Amino acid sequence: MKSLKIQIPSLMENIRIIESFIDNAKDKHEINEDIYGNIMIAVTESVNNAIKHGNQENEKKNVNLTMEMDDTLIRFRVEDEGKGFDPKTLADPTAPENLDKPGGRGIFLMKHLSDEVKFAENGRIVELIFYVA
Repeated sequence: MKSLKIQIPSLMENIRIIESFIDNAKDKHEINEDIYGNIMIAVTESVNNAIKHGNQENEKKNVNLTMEMDDTLIRFRVEDEGKGFDPKTLADPTAPENLDKPGGRGIFLMKHLSDEVKFAENGRIVELIFYVA
């Protein structure tokens, strides 16, 4: 399994570094255009959540992104240094009372754009899995 890693300080402007990382991985590993858009949105959303909610935009805390791939799947692992959260307690962003709220759609998007989403270490680690075969 091929593996690439990157670590960024928790600053919102570092999302562009993650976008470049994904673009480079797409070119280097010939990631299919059909899933590239889903990967870009889901992974940047996950890193955005790690910076904003996990690490509270504390630039002394880092976000680690690992990409692993083989012939059947691509797995992204996003890890922050925050306190974590319980993903089961999140409000449904499609519920009528939440439609006008500005946030709360990140994990919903990740679940709909990825083939699998897994949480570990109290939500401090998010795994996004995309099947390619």
